[in-house]
Amino acid sequence: MDIIILIIALIAGIVAGYFTRIYIFEGGIKASKEKANKIIEEAREKAEREKREILLQAKDEALRIKQESEAEYRDKQSRLQKLEKRVTFKEEELDRKNEQLEKRQKNISLRESELNRLRDTLTRQIEEQKLELQRVANLTEDQAKEILLNKVEAEVQHEIASRIKNLEEQFKLEADRKAREIITTAIQRVAAEQTQEATISVVPLPNDDIKGKIIGREGRNIRIFESLTGVDLLVDDTPEVVTISSYDPIRREIGKIALEKLILDGRIHPGRIEELVEQATHEVEQAIITEGENTSIELGIPNLHPEIIKLLGKLKYRTSYSQNVLTHSKEVAAIAGIIASELGEDPNRAKRAGLLHDIGKAIDKEIEGSHAKLGAEILAKYGEPIEVVNAAESHHGDIPATSVISAIVQAADAISASRPGARKEELEAYLRRIESLEKICNEFKGVEKAYAVQAGREARIIVKSTEVDDAMLAKLSYDIVNRIENEMEYPGQIKVVVIRETRAVAYAK
Repeated sequence: MDIIILIIALIAGIVAGYFTRIYIFEGGIKASKEKANKIIEEAREKAEREKREILLQAKDEALRIKQESEAEYRDKQSRLQKLEKRVTFKEEELDRKNEQLEKRQKNISLRESELNRLRDTLTRQIEEQKLELQRVANLTEDQAKEILLNKVEAEVQHEIASRIKNLEEQFKLEADRKAREIITTAIQRVAAEQTQEATISVVPLPNDDIKGKIIGREGRNIRIFESLTGVDLLVDDTPEVVTISSYDPIRREIGKIALEKLILDGRIHPGRIEELVEQATHEVEQAIITEGENTSIELGIPNLHPEIIKLLGKLKYRTSYSQNVLTHSKEVAAIAGIIASELGEDPNRAKRAGLLHDIGKAIDKEIEGSHAKLGAEILAKYGEPIEVVNAAESHHGDIPATSVISAIVQAADAISASRPGARKEELEAYLRRIESLEKICNEFKGVEKAYAVQAGREARIIVKSTEVDDAMLAKLSYDIVNRIENEMEYPGQIKVVVIRETRAVAYAK
């Protein structure tokens, strides 16, 4: 009985457990369904949000693309309109030129007709004049020719005799000059290096092959280089060197720097030459300013106006009787300072006046007037003390010295200039002749630049192509030669070369 009750109880427990698990399982299923539904709902909401975001992004992207397309279309439309205008303008210009050409051709035809008519008339008049001359002179044509030939022969003989005499005088002058040159070179051998430094610069080359590039096809590169710098470029058989010759040290320095840059770059053509010459010019200008500043610092002379500092730097490239003017000015400043100290005057004021006494020589080649007067005007303009201004204006005795400082500068200038080997009269006369030659050439209408090269034996003149045509070149050279012969004194002869160049520049876009 107990066993039956136990079995019944066990079965009842099993059944109760089974229904309990079923209840729990159904509750879990329900919870899972609710959770799943919640996840699905959240996923649906997230998908909707992402869908809206994607749609917004797509709309923004479409709007951006549309705007870019419209901008690109407007740009292309604008360029197309410009191109159409350019084509229209060129067509109109071409039509105008065709009309002008037709008019010129008509004028030429009319002139040719008129010329033929005049030629026929002239021929007829000549024949009539011959007949009339024979009748009046009672001479035949052969007799008249004989008389004319005898007269011409006499004139030619006189011309030949004159030319022979001129040649003899030229040979004597050349022989005399050559003899002086040989004797001077033998006596002043130590001065050869100084003279060379005053007139030429030597640029080393990595090899002789680059000489061909420097010269260029048919001499194009060397002509461009010489015309831009105003120097004479000598490319000869001397191995691995090129010589730059010019009486103007600033031009020579610009040419040297530009040529060194070209050699280092290796791309030697007209465009590159122009670019590097411009760079070299800028570098020399900066070097001039640096030299002026260094001089001011070296001598302890403060508060100089920037323009005066620039003019001081230019004096480095200026010579007087072969003496470097900046070096001379430094010497005068030092000597004036010492003398002022000995006399109880202000040494700083004396040094300032000594340094600036020749400042006018920085511009006396550009502006008419004595360098003393020009220097005084510059110093007064930039606020220098009256003693310094008077020292510059009176250091050659043109006006009286009004202070002890001015008298000290006069003495210091004489000491620096008169020391042994300081100056040479011949070089100063040579420079004046070169400057006079360039000045004469530059005064003619249509001349853009004029350079004296080959030690003054050649004048190279570049004219403005818009003002001087090819037909006028010969007359211009003839006029320049006549004026040189009438106004200058020079040994030997001067070759006048007039150059006209036309350039056309366009840009491919």
